[in-house]
Amino acid sequence: MPPAHRYHAACLLAICIALAVPSSVSRAQSSSPSGKTTAGAFPSKPVRLVASTLPGGQPDMLARMIAQKMSENWGRAVIVENRSGAGGILAAGIVGKATPDGHTLLYALPNFAITPALQPNVPYALKDFEPIIQIGYSTNVLVASPALGVKTTDDLIATAKAQPGKLIFASSATGSASHLSGVRFAHLAGIKVITVAFKGGPDSAIEVLAGRAQYHVGTMGVVLPFVNEGKMIALAVMTPERSSVLPEVPSLSELFVEFKRPETSHNILAPAGTPRAIVDKINREIARIIDLPDVKERMQGISFVAAPTTPEECAKILRDQMATLGKLVADAGLRPK
Repeated sequence: MPPAHRYHAACLLAICIALAVPSSVSRAQSSSPSGKTTAGAFPSKPVRLVASTLPGGQPDMLARMIAQKMSENWGRAVIVENRSGAGGILAAGIVGKATPDGHTLLYALPNFAITPALQPNVPYALKDFEPIIQIGYSTNVLVASPALGVKTTDDLIATAKAQPGKLIFASSATGSASHLSGVRFAHLAGIKVITVAFKGGPDSAIEVLAGRAQYHVGTMGVVLPFVNEGKMIALAVMTPERSSVLPEVPSLSELFVEFKRPETSHNILAPAGTPRAIVDKINREIARIIDLPDVKERMQGISFVAAPTTPEECAKILRDQMATLGKLVADAGLRPK
């Protein structure tokens, strides 16, 4: 080969090597030796956000709002997958068995902590997940029928104690967050009432409006219109602090210290074994989303209290909730024998 040709061939080889090296470095930075996605490359494909709720409700709206913001920032689709039923067991099972790479996440509703307290042999445990972040919690309100003639929580307790086993507590479905809040209130107040459970909050609220039940624990969104119309008396909000929506109504934590922390909350979890760097990346992203002005406004509009945490705080909150709910259910005799 003539010297000129050898020179051009050597240059071409050098160029090819130079082009290949950055590509190799890039691949090394985006994946680990085992082939697992690293935080720098995450997400490398669409993310599934599995929620144990039907489409259209408050939890579904929150999940879709968060998913949309994640998609916009990451440039990858974040798809909400509704898997309701079995007290959240179906959704938890899907995520708990998923590949621990951050691409399958659980939007954990209150039933994640409630179901293990109510049902024996639940096929999941907290150890099956990597808690990422607490999103926050809904505002439940203790309301009474105007016909009962009470104006405060103390009035309700005094009336119930004067008529043990007579007042009717209209509850949402047995085992729901609002039902257990009502059970906890009665237990702490030392009152005996008749609990009648209905399919949902609107059904049980109707019983109070019709005068067939004396009090109810319901979400702010359901009871607020009736409170504003004077058809229900708001006695207390069941959140650690007073609500900006009803600032004149006391928090039940002012009467019972046990209500200084929410019984249940909404959380994001990943399968156990998800790399900490990916957990931290998702935590930071969701904390950023929760702090956006339009997200704050929408959450406040539905009386959802934002309370983002670190992964460690989220894990502790869930452990404490499971322990507290387990004791409450046992003390109240709600768990099937």
